[in-house]
Amino acid sequence: MKVLAAMSGGVDSAVAAARAVDAGHDVVGVHLALSAKPGTLRTGARGCCTIEDSRDARRVADLLGIPFYVWDFAERFREDVIETFVGEYAAGRTPNPCVTCNEKIKFEALLEKAMALGFDAVATGHYARLTMVDGVPELRRSADGGKDQSYVLASLTPEQLRHSMFPLGDSEKSEVRAEAERRGLMVAGKPDSHDICFIPDGDTKGFLESRLGSRPGQLVDDETGAVLGEHTGVHGFTVGQRKGLGIEAPAPDGRPRYVLSLEPVSGTVTVGSGDKLGVTSIDADRPVWPSERSLDGPTECVVQVRAHGGTAPAVAECVDDGVRVRLREPLKGVAPGQTIVLYREDSGGDLVLGAAKIASTAA
Repeated sequence: MKVLAAMSGGVDSAVAAARAVDAGHDVVGVHLALSAKPGTLRTGARGCCTIEDSRDARRVADLLGIPFYVWDFAERFREDVIETFVGEYAAGRTPNPCVTCNEKIKFEALLEKAMALGFDAVATGHYARLTMVDGVPELRRSADGGKDQSYVLASLTPEQLRHSMFPLGDSEKSEVRAEAERRGLMVAGKPDSHDICFIPDGDTKGFLESRLGSRPGQLVDDETGAVLGEHTGVHGFTVGQRKGLGIEAPAPDGRPRYVLSLEPVSGTVTVGSGDKLGVTSIDADRPVWPSERSLDGPTECVVQVRAHGGTAPAVAECVDDGVRVRLREPLKGVAPGQTIVLYREDSGGDLVLGAAKIASTAA
């Protein structure tokens, strides 16, 4: 097959490209330039897609003996990922930009361009397993549970998955680094990026305020309605947040307060006891079914609401154009805007059933 290898400049995408070459595919490497003004240096695990990263990717491609290109997706990234991220926070929701990037950039914009140029598939360094059963894709968790990225890929459509390759799905991260070392890839020891790539200093609140400005509001006690303090915008908070609330006086019982809800119109941030964070019902919209099969009535499953968060058993069913999830046990810190991913319980919880955006929750 003719394969386009997305090469970020990191060790995972480098080994994925190498394995695609070893498999006999006709491979071309591409690095996505996602910033109009990329930084010249990357500091540890802060940020990605820098000039340094593009040079690392080019050196790997040269070693593999494959053609290499840099494609400018900066404007598309700004519109589809950064502006969406800012808009969601302004609306009191908590988005996952990595989910959006995979959905809109790597497996929509990139894949569309690859198909137009005659490629059969796009290969990436994601840790997830993909199998085809009677022509229908099945997305599963990776062999390395600690690195599993099926959560951020769960919003991909069946057609996108049919033209995707995840060569690292059956490998442990330690094996990938060791393989990179054996191959003489200079990125073998390069640290992973763990932060939001377009906020390399890690100051999400400062980034949002630089774009949204000050939108003053009040911090209100959930039980008494008392005003506990002022803030500069709901975009500085997320449900479940404990630190950085700016409340001087402790709760009467001495227990910490948490953000329970956000109201962007009035600017009200409601805080209260952590006991009130647990939810047992989640309504989500805009569902995607990677294997083309939606839920056939109430379905036992396991759900995950954060990329590196825990899971909980649940029963899910389709309601109108969305999904309703009843949790067998309460989950805390569930916020509107997050992606909820459903895994099939009878497969050990490793088969992705579908994904949707959380619209509302209830205790």
